[in-house]
Amino acid sequence: GRLKPRPSFSAWGLRVRPTPRTEGKEMRHEYAPAGLDTGDAEKLATILQERLASLVDLSLILKHIHWNVIGPGFIAIHELMDTQAEDTREMVDEVAERISTLGGVAAGLAQQVVEMRSSEQYALGRAPVMAHLGALDKVYEGIGAEHRSAIGQVGNIDPISEDLLISQARRLELNHWFVRAHISDTDGRLATQGTVDQLDAATAATYALQPDVVSDIEDEDFRD
Repeated sequence: GRLKPRPSFSAWGLRVRPTPRTEGKEMRHEYAPAGLDTGDAEKLATILQERLASLVDLSLILKHIHWNVIGPGFIAIHELMDTQAEDTREMVDEVAERISTLGGVAAGLAQQVVEMRSSEQYALGRAPVMAHLGALDKVYEGIGAEHRSAIGQVGNIDPISEDLLISQARRLELNHWFVRAHISDTDGRLATQGTVDQLDAATAATYALQPDVVSDIEDEDFRD
């Protein structure tokens, strides 16, 4: 017999392409977990989608540092970034699956992440250990604060999503401490204290803790 024409799946693209920021609207939920109405599920999924974008971004930043860190202390930070990237990828999966459980669509494609992330693009390319750790301190500050804010937003709606974010905030804060332990002194003062952005923090940490590797170069050489 004759072959049947191949069906077109173009309609699927409309159903699985959530762009809440660019189109100014949320994707309608047709179902929600038992005991939760669809309106609340939509609110939760929107909050979690922002967390998903930030976590995907963080996982890529950590791998970027893993590949591009140089200088004394390289191997320890190279390996630490891999460990933290893997932990962050687990968080990405947890949040994405929660969004799907709520009846939403987890948007994790590159363009979607760029559109929805709230942080600045990572500022460094190939740079010394302390420069990357200084910049990463600012990255963790941002994502940690956003996770805490999200906990407050979901707490009165869904204790399950709240519990997920609380557990992730604890892990993010632990990983942040691993970074800060490298850029603090015995009095607990951070080399990045008082800095305003990633590049400022990178410069401060490097000059404070690795001055020998930057004695003959300018700040802008750290830029990506």
